[in-house]
Amino acid sequence: MSTQGADVIVIGGGATGENAASRAVEHGLDTVLVEAELLGGECSYWACMPSKALLRPGDALATARRVPGAAPAVTGGVDVDATLRSRDAFAGLDDAAQEDWATSAGVRVLRGHGRLDGERRVTVKGTDGNQTTLEARRSVIIATGTRAAIPPIDGLTEAQPWTNREATQISEVPRRFAVLGGGVVGVELAQAFARLGSQEVTLFELEDRLLGPEEPFAGEDVEAALTADGVDVRTGTEVVGVTRQSDGTVSIDVEGAGPVVADELLVAVGRRSATHDLGLNTVGLEPGQPIEVDDALRATGVTGGWLSAVGDVNGRNLLTHMGKYQARLAADAIAGRDVKAWADSAASTRVVFTDPQVAAVGLTYASAREQGLSVEVFDVPTGGVAGGALLGKDVPGTCRLVVDMDRSLVVGATFTGPGTSELLHAATIAIVGEVPLERLWHAVPAFPTVSEVWLRMLEAAGL
Repeated sequence: MSTQGADVIVIGGGATGENAASRAVEHGLDTVLVEAELLGGECSYWACMPSKALLRPGDALATARRVPGAAPAVTGGVDVDATLRSRDAFAGLDDAAQEDWATSAGVRVLRGHGRLDGERRVTVKGTDGNQTTLEARRSVIIATGTRAAIPPIDGLTEAQPWTNREATQISEVPRRFAVLGGGVVGVELAQAFARLGSQEVTLFELEDRLLGPEEPFAGEDVEAALTADGVDVRTGTEVVGVTRQSDGTVSIDVEGAGPVVADELLVAVGRRSATHDLGLNTVGLEPGQPIEVDDALRATGVTGGWLSAVGDVNGRNLLTHMGKYQARLAADAIAGRDVKAWADSAASTRVVFTDPQVAAVGLTYASAREQGLSVEVFDVPTGGVAGGALLGKDVPGTCRLVVDMDRSLVVGATFTGPGTSELLHAATIAIVGEVPLERLWHAVPAFPTVSEVWLRMLEAAGL
């Protein structure tokens, strides 16, 4: 056993923890980063990066098929082996490069499982079994993220379903693939596997539409695309039991319908904070629950302001880029700056990388109304401008602005269609900068680009 000191201790070496640690070092603070698995975390190896690598080949082929002059050249499907090699290049299970980066940034990396052991004290059980005690002179930052939630469905746990981890690190494509959950992970991987060659893909969603928190048309557009890809989309459907059979297949019992048999079942119904084994009880917090924080990302249930929690683990916003945002602010606060996190609630950016993509920022019409805002929406078809039409035949999608009419400000935007994620940042700037519609009218989009939808949406708003 050894004891070490540091200004800042970060528990969790995913993207959020890495950002917190490197930002603290930039402020001149001696910082230790503790990680039990791979540096880079969930997003790098089991979520954002590998899923996009699996989706991209099918998306590229679909893009070509929409263009009349290119469509005849598309005579085959996705090359699965090449796709998996590309996945490995982006998200292979080797974090040597990440450790090199952390070291070059001045971050001290300690491998092992970190747990709080009272105020400003962390014990780390190394992979070699040795224990190190760390004592923080200033702060401890928790950045342990979340894990996939497994709902209490009869037999589900015993059936050993896939989570995002198994699904994104496949070595072969199952012939019959089932998905429980119609959120981001569910719809992305349903489409990925359909285009990678699964002959039967079934998606179950308890609610009556996909992508429930987003604008209704977003879920409708994605459902239409999944159906066109051969996915059996079953919304308003309750799975009541699951059995892993002796031949290795999975039998899925559906309320009011016959069972569905698949080779593998992905569970994608949400996430839970990874706080069950962090020693939270030693500082008066409840294990297994999100760590509530203030707008400076300091834990509200701990006196002295020495404990911070950033990213998914605090439950404010379960998105990688927002975790990084919080991480930077938390390190700034520890260094003595006056900070306030607010973009993770007022201007949250999110993208679903299906074909068509769903890109959104800020409020939906429904959430704006729930906040008591006097809003109107202004919609135009994504393919209704010259740049959109040039993307190919029958370009799907809708572009929507949600406008606070009392202040003449954009408070939300949603874009669906091919590549619409690239429209998102302009909307983000409009919301964060509180740019009045009358001023946005003078932001002239180039012709012929898809960004001309901005002109059309502002015209619909009466400008």
